[in-house]
Amino acid sequence: MKTRNSQIPAEAKKIYLMAICGTGMGSLAGMLKEKGFDVSGSDNNVYPPMSDELREQGIAILTPFSVENIKNIKPDLVIVGNAITKNNPEAQYILKEDIPYVTMPEALQYFFFKEKEVIAVTGTHGKTTTTAIMAHLLTEMGADPSFLVGGVAKNQKRNFRLGQGKYFIIEGDEYDTAFFEKTPKFLHYNPKHVIATSLEFDHADIYNNVEEIEEAFSQLFDKIPTNGSLHFSATYPCLEKVAKSKMGQIAYFMRRYGTDVPVWQITHFQATKIGSIFDISVNEKTIVHVESPLAGLYNAENVAACFSVLERLGFSLIEAVNALKSFEGVKRRQEILYEDEQWIVIDDFAHHPTAVKETIQAIKDKYPNYQLISVFEPRSNTTRRNLFQADYAKSFLHSDVSLIAPVDQPEKVVDGEVLDIKQIVDFLKQKEQKAFAPNSLNAIPQLILDHSKQPTVVLFMSNGGFGGIQNRFIDKIAQHDKGQLNS
Repeated sequence: MKTRNSQIPAEAKKIYLMAICGTGMGSLAGMLKEKGFDVSGSDNNVYPPMSDELREQGIAILTPFSVENIKNIKPDLVIVGNAITKNNPEAQYILKEDIPYVTMPEALQYFFFKEKEVIAVTGTHGKTTTTAIMAHLLTEMGADPSFLVGGVAKNQKRNFRLGQGKYFIIEGDEYDTAFFEKTPKFLHYNPKHVIATSLEFDHADIYNNVEEIEEAFSQLFDKIPTNGSLHFSATYPCLEKVAKSKMGQIAYFMRRYGTDVPVWQITHFQATKIGSIFDISVNEKTIVHVESPLAGLYNAENVAACFSVLERLGFSLIEAVNALKSFEGVKRRQEILYEDEQWIVIDDFAHHPTAVKETIQAIKDKYPNYQLISVFEPRSNTTRRNLFQADYAKSFLHSDVSLIAPVDQPEKVVDGEVLDIKQIVDFLKQKEQKAFAPNSLNAIPQLILDHSKQPTVVLFMSNGGFGGIQNRFIDKIAQHDKGQLNS
């Protein structure tokens, strides 16, 4: 196997991305196009919004994967996404034909990170929203940053931005880099500053236990330079353990944030109709009062993390508070899809049990006078499995009605390890909760109507498209007189 970075041709003009419709790869394609390269790519799963965004930018998408795609394009360089396996026909072809190829992180380093101060946001959950917050604040405060977010930032209406300023904010995760490079992606970003929002077991398809994930984070923290900084949540014991293991060994600045820490503490938190209000205190002294458009204590932590970095970089927190007020959020993170006097329909990416629990609690706090119907799809490589069987059951306890959809593609899980939906529903019923296990996605819209009690918030949670039932449900309520819905 060759040293791939050294193979990037200095005169490269045509760049081809395999698995171009992934969130990160699609954004990278847009960044390369904006930088002046001739960009194209391939994928088997071509669907909006990424497919629409790429075509709007004039980036050709070839489908399905085929050797002919590369033969016709004749690229100078191929970027291989981590969704590509070694058995992919295009992968086999580039290996055989000696075509230069790199991973997504290597391409980012080579084309975009030079002479930039990288701020990496990582964690089991919260990293997309936190990356978007950080990018928005620096943009509004005149720093003209570059960023790459794993979701569409509503203020920017896209996943990426190339600025002239010195900061590059990137969402970094511990998933592996490529079929030929099995180290975590975030190890390749060489960040100067790191925000670690959380650390729990996830990615059961590549990690055997939480200790292996702790080791990945430990390696990331070791890469922070002596003039850099680490800002980590005190809420997660595993994260606290890894960070504390570095104390006395590292020279960079380190700060804990959370609700029960003397330094960078969230105090006086209150949920509001438009989001939340809270203070950030240091040693019991309030240093700034925050009015946030984001609901949930966990989002207050995400904001506090960003403010911690900004303070360390020398920015005014008063200016940051004002900049935060215009933050519009990220698509599919507590995104309101529909609202009238009787219904609010919200779409969210939550899939890990902790994220499901926190999202439900945040929505319940924001809309205390509404019935909450939570609709969940077990879809990710981890949620399909019964690893968190008990945790998922408990995560729905604050919902008024819970609908757990069938496990997506259960055949991808070893027999005996598939999440038991019936067991979750039975547990909730024993706790005198209304819970249902519809046989199909098609049954969900009517089930919601049958068990709704206006005013109602319907919270859809999935890390996939959920079969489009969100919009189908909205169509159903929009086409009927509100007084006839439950007849």
